[in-house]
Amino acid sequence: MKNELFMKRCIELAKMAIGQTYPNPLVGSIIVHNGKIIGEGYHHKAGEVHAEINAINSVKDASLLPFSDIYVSLEPCAHFGKTPPCALKIKEIGFKKVFIGALDPHEKVNGQGKKIIEEAGIEVTDGILEKECRELNKRFFTFHQKKRPYILLKWAQSEDGFLDANFKPVPIGNPLTQQFVHVLRNQEHAILVGTQTALNDNPSLTTRAVAGRNPTRILIDFDLKVPSSYQIFNKDAQTIIFNGMKNQIENHLHFIKIEKENSMQQLLTKLYEHQIQSVLVEGGRSTLQQFIDAGIWDEAIIIKNPNLRLEKGTKTPEFNGENGKSTQFRDNEVVFYENKC
Repeated sequence: MKNELFMKRCIELAKMAIGQTYPNPLVGSIIVHNGKIIGEGYHHKAGEVHAEINAINSVKDASLLPFSDIYVSLEPCAHFGKTPPCALKIKEIGFKKVFIGALDPHEKVNGQGKKIIEEAGIEVTDGILEKECRELNKRFFTFHQKKRPYILLKWAQSEDGFLDANFKPVPIGNPLTQQFVHVLRNQEHAILVGTQTALNDNPSLTTRAVAGRNPTRILIDFDLKVPSSYQIFNKDAQTIIFNGMKNQIENHLHFIKIEKENSMQQLLTKLYEHQIQSVLVEGGRSTLQQFIDAGIWDEAIIIKNPNLRLEKGTKTPEFNGENGKSTQFRDNEVVFYENKC
């Protein structure tokens, strides 16, 4: 029970950086001496020091480190990237014991961090709150194990099942769910829309309503119909445009050519190559339906307004999600689905 409580604290620390560490995982770490936490840390941002190092640096009396245990929610890294391997630092200090939540699926780690520490004669225990630690980094695990981004589908619909009014944009969610959408955008690595949504809504796809980073924007526009003056092309965020005409980089705009045939797999492959770990698909209906029909989605989030009837417009995607979990946002209902397949 003690180990689980300490690992729970690691998870709490890791969550403080949700949406900020891409393409790196969320990681929290604590250092325990004689049953007392003497150091804490988490990974703040890609390129910066890792959770274990932050925890080590937070300890006021460094002489206690060799007589302490270190807990970390994800296996310490074993390779040289923008920072040195944490496993080597743990080995150098010579901690009494190391407790790991989940092993790292990254091909450059994947048990190697644990091996380095064990070969130094340090006892290692892994699998502590493993399910919770894997859930914390479900995007990271999906990316490395399935070789594609974690896919979230999101749309808002009226009581009678429409996405818009007479094929024109109309606010469906209330202010609370609108802010919730901006929180979602801030948490995900990228956000995706198709041509028609970009033309009809002229969205900026940023996190204007909350503090934090803007996601990478992804536009599917085979014929490059969306005018360059539209907000999706502004300088607020990096933007990837999947199209059928050109490969080109123009400052923050990255045009990637793909073929219409088998376009879904090409898109996922290119996003994997660009290390995009998660994608929030916001529309339109045709784009959402393609992901649904292909079974390529991990979560679906549907915002429902039971007090709004639109009678005519774009119908919602055909979706047979099961066992959705519902949450009320005042008079709006938000239903969350997971793809168990």
